[in-house]
Amino acid sequence: QVQLVESGGGLVQAGGSLRLSCAASGNIFSIKNMAMGWYRQAPGKQRERVSVITSGGSTNYAESVKGRFTISKDNAKNTLYLQMNSLKPDDTAVYYCNAIVPGLGYLEVWGQGTLVTVSL
Repeated sequence: QVQLVESGGGLVQAGGSLRLSCAASGNIFSIKNMAMGWYRQAPGKQRERVSVITSGGSTNYAESVKGRFTISKDNAKNTLYLQMNSLKPDDTAVYYCNAIVPGLGYLEVWGQGTLVTVSL
C-alpha cells in the first residue's frame, strides 16, 4: 500500500503564502513515475482539481490559481509540494494530495487532507 500525508495547512491572511507538502510512503521506491496532484474541497462545494504534475514533470493548473500556485515534487524525498502565494479567502478549503501509482496497477491514492483557511 501507499500512504500520502499532507502537511503545511493553517490560517493565513489574504495576500499571504503557505507551502503544502505531501509525503509518500509505503510500498514504493520513488514517486518519480507517479502522476500526482492537489485537489481541494471548500465547505458545501465539490472537490476540484487545483494542480497536477505528470511523471515527466509537466504541470497543469486550475484557472483560479494560475500565476499564484506552483506545484513541484522532490523525487529523492518522495514529497510533493504546493507553493501558494497571494492567497485569497476563496482559496479556503481542505487540500488533498493525490497520486496514481503505476506499480500497483495505476492505483489511485488520496491523503487525508490539510485545512487551509484564508482570512480577510
